[in-house]
Amino acid sequence: MPVEQRTETRKERREAAREKRRHEARRRQAAIWRRRLLLGAVAVAAVAAIGYWWYSRAAVRGSWEYFSSQGNAHIARVDAPHEPYNSNPPTSGPHVSWLAPWGVQKGPVPPEVLVHNLEDGGVVIYYGCEDCPDLVAKLAAIVNRHERVVLVPGRGLSRRIVLSAWAVLDRMDEFDEARIERFIKTHEKVDHHPR
Repeated sequence: MPVEQRTETRKERREAAREKRRHEARRRQAAIWRRRLLLGAVAVAAVAAIGYWWYSRAAVRGSWEYFSSQGNAHIARVDAPHEPYNSNPPTSGPHVSWLAPWGVQKGPVPPEVLVHNLEDGGVVIYYGCEDCPDLVAKLAAIVNRHERVVLVPGRGLSRRIVLSAWAVLDRMDEFDEARIERFIKTHEKVDHHPR
């Protein structure tokens, strides 16, 4: 009788050891799957974030109009004859040797002056309305946060607001602060002098 009890105990111990190994294997396998799921979720989230970032930047740039650079030749006076600009307002081309003051301008500034601001890494914001103090105040608040931005009234604009940088325009009818800021951050302080 004592021998049979020992054999049973040995079988039980072997079975318990097998069950323990099976349990450990299942636990390790579950841990591997949890890690894989976590890494997969992180990868999907990263791809989604990158895709959203790319799409949002591409969507904004999709409204930008690009123009061929007309160079950066200097002319002696604003009324000196020169080839016509290829955009309205101009984004490059002949200009005088002095700059318009950065910031808010109360009256129109000749395009031959503003093009030099663009060459020096500036952004010019035009507004095409005469009685719109609220819009001008909102635009002025943005302009005052930046070093190389000019706000001027524009004439003959196709839209209410036109953003101008070297060889690129963005036109809009409604004030969109985020869109304006993205344009400025992309183009401000990008020098266009010949090297």
